[in-house]
Amino acid sequence: MPLARRLTLGDAVSIGLGSMIGAGVFAVWAPAIGVAGSGILIALAIAAVVAYCNATASAQLAAAHPVAGGTYAYARAEIGPWWGFIAGWSFVIGKIASCAAMAMTFAAYAAPAGWQTPVAVVAVAVLAIVNCVGVTRTALLTRILVVCSLLGLAVVVGFGFGAASTAAPPPLPDVTAYGVLQGAGLLFFAFAGYARIATMGEEVVDPVRTIPRAIVLALVGAVVVYALVGTAVVLVLGADAVGSTAPLVDVLVRAGWPDLAPLVRVAAAAASLGALLALLTGIGRTTLAMAREADVPRFLAKVDERHQVPQRAEIAVAVIVIGIVVVADLREAIGFSSFGVLLYYLIANAAAFRQTGSARRHPRALQVIGALGCLLLVNTLPVLASLIGTGVVLLGVGYRMLRLRLERV
Repeated sequence: MPLARRLTLGDAVSIGLGSMIGAGVFAVWAPAIGVAGSGILIALAIAAVVAYCNATASAQLAAAHPVAGGTYAYARAEIGPWWGFIAGWSFVIGKIASCAAMAMTFAAYAAPAGWQTPVAVVAVAVLAIVNCVGVTRTALLTRILVVCSLLGLAVVVGFGFGAASTAAPPPLPDVTAYGVLQGAGLLFFAFAGYARIATMGEEVVDPVRTIPRAIVLALVGAVVVYALVGTAVVLVLGADAVGSTAPLVDVLVRAGWPDLAPLVRVAAAAASLGALLALLTGIGRTTLAMAREADVPRFLAKVDERHQVPQRAEIAVAVIVIGIVVVADLREAIGFSSFGVLLYYLIANAAAFRQTGSARRHPRALQVIGALGCLLLVNTLPVLASLIGTGVVLLGVGYRMLRLRLERV
């Protein structure tokens, strides 16, 4: 049975912002400044440009194909089932790893020492239950978490700018071209949440108009937030941000407001939960779309009649995420996720490039820039992450080849 169309423009924008303004904004500045140095804002601009090109491709595709599944469904329609499968598989494996990373980040801020793993597991289980009882509840909770995150970030930006003129921070490391690209690669993944809006195309009211508008609005909002926060970190901490494990907390301490640090920790925990909730939702919908085509077991294609959500897919995803939380660490989860995300958007740009006539809403040049940007940034990833990502993608390809061969027998 089809999913119910219940999400408004505000709901869709909230889900997109909840995915983009996640744990990254609280943690990404130290490693990004460490590699990009004084070119950190250039790296942010590069990441934003690539994200915008990818967003326009996703918006154009979503307007023409307002169904669940995101680029999995779009690539199937535009360039063939195999490309759709690779896109969907890349999204699912990459974002499952992202879910684990968000759960771990939440626990790092919210749990006492020694309790991080159990708290992360409980967070995944609770949010999976929220997703299983209806998408409107998902949108409402995401909106609440986004507001909490923005309030915490507003405190950091306000007090950070206020203290920026009191003392000059240590100068940033020298800039290199490769370092800027590495920084852009780190910052890009903070913007990747707009895909969550597209994957929910079957549940959005008036998707032809709502999805493109929601994607652009959510992306613009995230760019503004990141630019303000990044500038505050640079002005207050400078090179000291490189060695910081919690740079936004350190901004408040340097600004003379250490008593506000717990507020930032609460905001970071809320942001992590918001991103995790939206990620679980999007993966469940892509898994549903793939199950309908037998690209993953058809058992997962069941939509609950009462709540009209793909409960089996949601539960299966949550179980896998919990398994990763138990056995992996944060760095491994992020590296594995990055490979899948960039491959997914590379295929999205290729699919949008093929569109013609009334379906074309943006110049093809944007899709070319987006695809080249994805290829460029993926080459900044650690070699091990790329090798593992390639291996898992090939494993999925092997599964589909075997399934197709068995069907022909």
